[in-house]
Amino acid sequence: MKAFLAKFKYHGLFIKMFTVTLVSIISVSLLTTLVMLQMSQRLFMDTFSITNGKIMNQVQTNFESFSYSIVTATNTVQQSGTLKSFLTDPDERTIPTLRRYYEANTQVKRIQSGVAAYPVTITITGINGRSHSTDGAYWPRSAAKLRSSELTENALKEPRRILYELDRDSLTDKGAPDPVIVATKALLERTSGQLYGQLYFAIREKEFQKFYTSFTSSGNNVVILNRAGMIVSSNSEQLIGTTAPELLAVAKQIEEQQLDVMDTKAMGKSSLVLSKYLPTYDFYLVNLIDKQQVMSQMVDFKRVALISLAIVLLALIIVFVISRRLTKSLTLLARQISRVTKNDFNNYTSVTGSYEIKQLGNAYNYMLDELNDYVKRLIQTQKDQRNAELSALQMQINPHFLYNTLASIKILVQQGNKDKAAETINALISLLQNTVSNISETITVSQELVNLKNYVFINHVRYGEQIRVNYFADKDCMGAHLPKLVIQPFMENAFFHAFHERSEGYIYVLISREGESLICEVVDNGVGISGLSNGEAGAETNEAAQNNDERGVHSASHFFSGIGIRNVHDRLTLLYGEGYGVTIVSDPGQGTRVKIKLPLLFE
Repeated sequence: MKAFLAKFKYHGLFIKMFTVTLVSIISVSLLTTLVMLQMSQRLFMDTFSITNGKIMNQVQTNFESFSYSIVTATNTVQQSGTLKSFLTDPDERTIPTLRRYYEANTQVKRIQSGVAAYPVTITITGINGRSHSTDGAYWPRSAAKLRSSELTENALKEPRRILYELDRDSLTDKGAPDPVIVATKALLERTSGQLYGQLYFAIREKEFQKFYTSFTSSGNNVVILNRAGMIVSSNSEQLIGTTAPELLAVAKQIEEQQLDVMDTKAMGKSSLVLSKYLPTYDFYLVNLIDKQQVMSQMVDFKRVALISLAIVLLALIIVFVISRRLTKSLTLLARQISRVTKNDFNNYTSVTGSYEIKQLGNAYNYMLDELNDYVKRLIQTQKDQRNAELSALQMQINPHFLYNTLASIKILVQQGNKDKAAETINALISLLQNTVSNISETITVSQELVNLKNYVFINHVRYGEQIRVNYFADKDCMGAHLPKLVIQPFMENAFFHAFHERSEGYIYVLISREGESLICEVVDNGVGISGLSNGEAGAETNEAAQNNDERGVHSASHFFSGIGIRNVHDRLTLLYGEGYGVTIVSDPGQGTRVKIKLPLLFE
């Protein structure tokens, strides 16, 4: 498994380029296909809706032609005195009555000839109980049932209109072959307006469909709604007799806003809806276009997918070949670079391949040259650092300090002050023990304070206690580590330079924590350092201070060590970096504040 994965180690760039290109090509192909399909769908739907709008006008014309025939026949019936007599005279079974039946039958047949273009049956009923139908089998309704039917009740509510309704009884009557749509009109006296009969024109719903079925197709349906939202007729027969209030609301909205088409969800499907109001019928003629089904017929999605897949595969083959050629030289260069021996910076690579690869090879070889130079400079810097440490070690202890301290102890013994002499000897021993070891060794803050106190005690024995020293150290910092002989040179500088014009003074040693840094400060109220202004710091400050306080450093008998301020600052910079070191702030006549910044280390 490792050997298999190792083969792909140097082909990472090629794999990434190919993967990104693969994803890009597929994404672009998908987006392009989707956009084209959406644009095609929108164009098709717009064209389809415009075409269907014209078709809707044609269907409306068909309905108006049928309505015109019904109105003409109705007017003929109302103008016929023969039919009026047949429907109003008392029912007497005599020869005149038979003649009226014959004349009524002849008159109705003549009237039906005016609507012969449509398969309609005409039925009339009178207030005298007589009735007549041109085809009783076509619409098998007795006169008694008609008089009590919902059709008659609705017609009597609006006697001056022709009402077109779906005969609900034909939906539930198992004997009825098909649902029937009936045009009903109450027959009234012209002068008095008195009712004398009812006129019914019945047409089967399948025949009613022929006004629009030639314009329907799969996914392109027509629905006829009445004012109550009931579906009176539709090419989808399962919908007949059901109610569709949501579709009725859409149809009314189209009518009120005078829209040509509305894109909405109708009958549970995303559809384009066209609607026409038929005032003669009081119906809504609604055209439902199922977008998904129509689009599936228009676009062969499988074929589009196969073509897109073929284009993507062809593009991938081309990209694979080009990417492989581009990255082959780079892969070879990566293998050459990986063969560079660890810590061997002289293994230069050969420069071959394309212009870009040659540039990379030259840059790599140049980097090796720079790295070799840097290593040489780093080694030299480490040598210089070591020499500085050795120099500091050599200057640690001034023998004159030891001579004079021992002389002071001798005087104390001669004076009989043996206790103070013993205490001085102990302080000197402790001070020497902590300073003769390796200069790079660190000690804790608490140990450094002990060394400072021993040094100050010896100086008090030698020169008196006119200069008082106080120590303030944060308890959290007592275990922190710092290099030896960091604070002592500044204490020594304050003792022998800050008070040469004064008989007494004070020195404060302050140790605290500042974030992740250890801050050690030596503050005195001496004469200050000339040539400095407040805020000066770092190397420049140390140089000025060194010029003022290191006169006779190596020969003065009262100095403990020869370590100068510059030496301390350089040591800290070498050990911890440029962010650490010594800062001095001083005003002539006001005293001096020395600030030593170290990293906060507890190991």
